[in-house]
Amino acid sequence: MRVKVGSQNPVKIKAAKNVLEKIYKKVEVKGVKVDPGVPDQPIGLEQTIKGAINRAQRAYKDCDLSIGIESGLLEAPHTLTGYIDLQWCATYNGKTTTLGVSAGFEYPPKVIKKVLEEGKEVGDIMDKITGIKNLGEKTGAIAVLTRGLLDRTENTEQCILMAMIPYLNPKLYKLR
Repeated sequence: MRVKVGSQNPVKIKAAKNVLEKIYKKVEVKGVKVDPGVPDQPIGLEQTIKGAINRAQRAYKDCDLSIGIESGLLEAPHTLTGYIDLQWCATYNGKTTTLGVSAGFEYPPKVIKKVLEEGKEVGDIMDKITGIKNLGEKTGAIAVLTRGLLDRTENTEQCILMAMIPYLNPKLYKLR
């Protein structure tokens, strides 16, 4: 099974490999640079899912399956900040797209305020707060906020596994 991930982020590539090795006997996972076609900081369900789908479809070349992963802020009532960060995964096999989502979480209010008022990216703000450069390519903000109980690789694995459910149950989903 040859798989392309529409990103060169080592966390996304590792998470895809971790999940797919549990599903397929032999898997080769490679990250490729693609343009997600959405803002650097997606806000809203439409932008975030579109980014994941674009990444998957644009990575699909010389492979059996491609994967796109996009994190974005989604409005969520009754939250402290009004937003939850969710990571979406799209898979694409040349015909069919499947979707999955990770567990969501809230960033601190000052992070959301800077995103909305100053147009900054969550990753840049969290890098500055934590003093860790490229945090999103390492353990991720989720590891800092959960005090190491969940890291970005594990969070990313969640959305990939959820997107792979139709592949695990092709008869139920009439997967083409």
